[in-house]
Amino acid sequence: MREIAIQTEYITLGQFLKLSDCISTGGHAKFFLQENKVLINGETDNRRGRKLYGGDKVEVEGCGVFTVGRA
Repeated sequence: MREIAIQTEYITLGQFLKLSDCISTGGHAKFFLQENKVLINGETDNRRGRKLYGGDKVEVEGCGVFTVGRA
């Protein structure tokens, strides 16, 4: 499990996918989420605007398991 540190209160799922190197640009988020399963704290979610906070666990199919940390 890899920790992705953020310096803000929250990060959107689309931004998180880019920061975690699951996608190369933010523009790919919509298509990536349509084709890949993403679990946030054990629940499926495909909204690129979903807010992630410190402590959230994100599982991305084909990319890995991550936690959101605070810097």
